[in-house]
Amino acid sequence: MEFDKKKYKIRTWKHWTMIHWVINPGLLINDLILGQRIPKVILFDKTTGKSLIESQFIPCPHCGKLNDAKLWSKNNAIKNWFGYYCPNCGKIIPCMVNLTSLLIIILTFPVWIWFFKKWKENWLKKQPARFENFKFEENIQQRVSWLKEGLLWGGFMFIIMTLVYPLIQGQTITLKMILTGIPLWILAGLGFGYTMKYWMGKWIKKEAKIE
Repeated sequence: MEFDKKKYKIRTWKHWTMIHWVINPGLLINDLILGQRIPKVILFDKTTGKSLIESQFIPCPHCGKLNDAKLWSKNNAIKNWFGYYCPNCGKIIPCMVNLTSLLIIILTFPVWIWFFKKWKENWLKKQPARFENFKFEENIQQRVSWLKEGLLWGGFMFIIMTLVYPLIQGQTITLKMILTGIPLWILAGLGFGYTMKYWMGKWIKKEAKIE
């Protein structure tokens, strides 16, 4: 698809936020379990004068519709395992896949392949109802708790890196490892949350001047 670069800032897999989604093992839960996804192409309207989080549009490669990204906020932010459902044409908008999730999917292929087709059919049948009478939210930036998001991410990484990974490697988990890991991942989580808050709160016109 071709987009007006004078009007839209185009974000693809080359952007650091997209790369982060793909390579960060801490996003396994978001991607594989919760079904939180990031579309492969995101547009930011430079003419709105709003922040990045308020000016996003998700293009559908099938029908060309520029869907307001707020369609996938609130309850619609999860259960998008197969991608984003386009309410305009009923087809699936491709999304990025976390590498850790992909690895698990490949390793468990013999188990889920028998249910895949039926699961996808049932998922598609439920999608139209998710977008009926959808009420768009305003001021999403003020609603999102980046502190909570950051601490949840830090907590998950603490479990994976301090408890799960050492066990896989056959290492003994010591009290020192736990006491060191707790403040480390709290700080990392706070840093992650602040970074996301800063980035999503930037104003699109300022971003456009930089790039």
